[in-house]
Amino acid sequence: MWLFFSVCIACFSANAKQIAIVIDDIGYHQRDLDFLTLPGQLTYSILPHTPYSQVFATRASKANKELLLHVPMQALNGKALGPGALTLDMDKAQLQKTLGTALASLPQVRGVNNHMGSALTQQSQAMKWTMEVLKKRELYFLDSRTTGLSQAQNAANFFGVENIGRHVFLDNITTADQLQFRLDELKQKATDHNFAIAIAHPYPETIAFLRKALPELTQQGYELVPVSQLVQRKYIQLAQAQGKTISAR
Repeated sequence: MWLFFSVCIACFSANAKQIAIVIDDIGYHQRDLDFLTLPGQLTYSILPHTPYSQVFATRASKANKELLLHVPMQALNGKALGPGALTLDMDKAQLQKTLGTALASLPQVRGVNNHMGSALTQQSQAMKWTMEVLKKRELYFLDSRTTGLSQAQNAANFFGVENIGRHVFLDNITTADQLQFRLDELKQKATDHNFAIAIAHPYPETIAFLRKALPELTQQGYELVPVSQLVQRKYIQLAQAQGKTISAR
């Protein structure tokens, strides 16, 4: 086990400045499929029970792309959530059944992240019910961090669910200048911390921007990786830190 850790840590040091980019909100439009033509190891997060969720998952899996389930969760702004949503009025059985059904519809996924969720992710109990399901299925959780008060990662830690958080929203504003500004912010975070995670969306402006920007990332010394690789990196480094602590005693 420790040999595995040391090999992986050496690998991570040699491949510093790793970036993961997640394309959220996949599934409602046929044009979402165009995002599979982008170069590199992007991660795609699919909304459950949507018209193109199944065909996208099938094509992405054949192309060895990593998939997440993009679970709609209740927001503070009251926006419509779509099918498969988790809401504040659900009890444990309802929430876990709804989540389980969504996961069963997309067995290819490696993890889950929240769609909206600024209200639900603040609720510790609802997040614990969510993480109980993910633990049983051995899935990781990416907190989209739609609120600074999210309890999702705390609940994940409580249940031993591997988890990580988003750093940058790439395309909240889709002008070329703002897309570049957010990408520069992402690169700076990756430079400072050796990794960073961005979330983007299937907008025409985003795909045009990424088609040009992704090859440049590699040329600039950044490595585009699936989110699961950064999750693995996090827990290997935690294990390494714990090992050092034990050795120092």
